[in-house]
Amino acid sequence: QVQLVESGGGRVQAGGSLRLSCSTSGFSFSGYAMGWLRQATGKEREFVAHITWMDNMAYYSDAVKGRFTISRDNDKSTVYLQMDNLEPEDTAVYYCAAYGRETGYKPYWADPRAYVYWGQGTQVTVSS
Repeated sequence: QVQLVESGGGRVQAGGSLRLSCSTSGFSFSGYAMGWLRQATGKEREFVAHITWMDNMAYYSDAVKGRFTISRDNDKSTVYLQMDNLEPEDTAVYYCAAYGRETGYKPYWADPRAYVYWGQGTQVTVSS
C-alpha cells in the first residue's frame, strides 16, 4: 500500500521558516523522482519543487527559487522542503508526490498531472 505522509506545516509570520517532511512507504522511493506541489484556496494546484532520483538534481518554480530547498534521504524514504523567507503568498496546502507519468508538458517536472502518488497535504499559513 503506497503511503505519503507530510508533516511540518503550520502558521508562521512573514520572513519565517518551516521545514516540511514527507515520509513514504509502499513503493521504491529511491527509484522515483519526488516533488512538492501546493494549492491555495480558490486556485489550481501548482508545482513548487522537484528532485530527481538518480543525481538529486533540483528544480524550482520561479516563485520559490532562492527561498526553498528540496532534499531527499533515500535511507529514510523521505523527502524534505526547507522553506525560508516565507511570504503570505506561500500560504497553501503543500503536497508531496512521486513523479511517474510523462504528459508531454515542458518542463516535465512542472506538470501536476505527471505525479502519480500523492500525500494528503499539510497546511502552511504565512501571516503578514
